[in-house]
Amino acid sequence: MTRQSEAFKELIRLMRLEPLEDNLFRGASRDIGTERVFGGQVLAQALLAASHTVEGRQAHSLHAYFLRAGDHNAPIVYSVDRSRDGNSFTARRVVAIQHGRPIFTLAASFQVEEEGLEHQFEAPDVTPPEALNPMALLPREEFDHMPKSMQRWLDRFGPFEFRAVRGSNPDHPVPQPPFKELWFKLHGSLEDDPSLHRALLAYVSDFHLVGTATLPHGISWVQGKLIIASLDHAMWFHREFRLDDWLLYVCDSPSSSGGRGLARGMIFDREGRLVASTAQEGVIRLRREDKSQESRK
Repeated sequence: MTRQSEAFKELIRLMRLEPLEDNLFRGASRDIGTERVFGGQVLAQALLAASHTVEGRQAHSLHAYFLRAGDHNAPIVYSVDRSRDGNSFTARRVVAIQHGRPIFTLAASFQVEEEGLEHQFEAPDVTPPEALNPMALLPREEFDHMPKSMQRWLDRFGPFEFRAVRGSNPDHPVPQPPFKELWFKLHGSLEDDPSLHRALLAYVSDFHLVGTATLPHGISWVQGKLIIASLDHAMWFHREFRLDDWLLYVCDSPSSSGGRGLARGMIFDREGRLVASTAQEGVIRLRREDKSQESRK
């Protein structure tokens, strides 16, 4: 079994929440070799928790805030508030709790399926994924000689394959315009469950997004000089899609200031349909000598 298929199965297991009581769920975390739980994991699990309380409707938008770093050694409890059940729209609020404190909040809206006026931005004309090489984080020999904790961190990309159209080389960053395009898909086949596809798209949308705000500054997390932490995440689901086929992530960053960077994303399928949009602001700081300051947001 390949590392990719093992990571895919582990990811699917993470998406299976344990019902504790009405509107209360528990999720496990994955150790990725850092002190924090990956934000995309909490985002996906919270969206699934909300989805488990909704019938006959799919999420069309979410707005989330990351409040505290999650502890991967402890489970996360998701408390769902059934805010509203209307004729067409349903609203849910979710609080993720660890050690008695909220670490994350999410508001999500669900809608019955209906038809309406349609338009969208055109997908950019880019190189297809088949003509691109997979993004290799490190040569296998170098990867195998790294500490296990760092292997887990780098292997968080395992469930997905990424192929960059335009981006940056994290080992040799140079200043460039704040634009990025890359293809991605799951390393495995997914069942026909729109809620699961949406949750996993939320999961993977946290990769590469806010990092777009670092491109004009020619600096990378690999150099150890940068602190990046997600502050919030917004997402809108426009059309149905499959995550086990190639999707194109088109990202830009309109601004970086005050120790924060803003990034936006559009996600297209192979046919050029705009299936989702994202926006995220994150802390972007140069690392200080005083270590006590680094964990603060």
